[in-house]
Amino acid sequence: MMPGSMMPWRLLLAIWLAAAALMVLGWAWQQRRENAGIVDVLWSIGLAASAIANGIWGAGATVPRIIVAGLGGAWGARLALHLWHRVRREPEDGRYHALRARWGNNPFKWFGLFQFQAFLIALFSIPFAAIATNPTTSALWPAIGIVIWLISVGGESVADRQLARFRADPAHRGRTCRAGLWRYSRHPNYFFEWLVWTGWAIFAVTAPWGWLAFLSPALMLLFLFRVTGIPATEAQSLRSKGDAYRAYQRTTSAFFPWPHRKVKHA
Repeated sequence: MMPGSMMPWRLLLAIWLAAAALMVLGWAWQQRRENAGIVDVLWSIGLAASAIANGIWGAGATVPRIIVAGLGGAWGARLALHLWHRVRREPEDGRYHALRARWGNNPFKWFGLFQFQAFLIALFSIPFAAIATNPTTSALWPAIGIVIWLISVGGESVADRQLARFRADPAHRGRTCRAGLWRYSRHPNYFFEWLVWTGWAIFAVTAPWGWLAFLSPALMLLFLFRVTGIPATEAQSLRSKGDAYRAYQRTTSAFFPWPHRKVKHA
């Protein structure tokens, strides 16, 4: 173990406790402003901080620790900044607005949601911990993982900019974005987000317990398809856009980018 390093499970526990404290602040913020979108901003900040912490206190070789701190910190910071612009300028995200219609401002339910996100920060930190404890600097799998990471972060950034530009035009209010990547996937941002975690998992293949890193892309896929991702987002889009979004569903892949489908109309 390198000087100043920590046992992986201890570091993950410390990350969980720090994330729980951060989410208490976020919960108090949303109770005052009735905007739970801040939880996504804090989730991204927490993961960026986790990547940096693992890079500093991980017990592995220097090169993988530097890479995980640099790339993980940059990815999380970019995502947090993008989400903060939305939270600061726009009404509460439709997913959380629908929850608020059911929960009201019940402090206990919102507190549970924020603390669940704190737990997820620790859970999704496993790839960072695996990479940062890797004692070897073999190049093949890390190189493949970095290439996938670069493609996914680039794609996610492009998709976010395309959607932000579309939403910024008042003439597009109530319409569905079909620009750029959004022509080939109804959720390209979600697809590339999942691909980010796939890249981290491949990077961790040669680590002593790198197989655990594959839990992150598997769980991300589960959350996107069954829990908080696509179902909630599409339900909100159907409420706000109606038949226009149903037409979009008939012609465009839900997740994986795919050529535009042609639909015969009666």
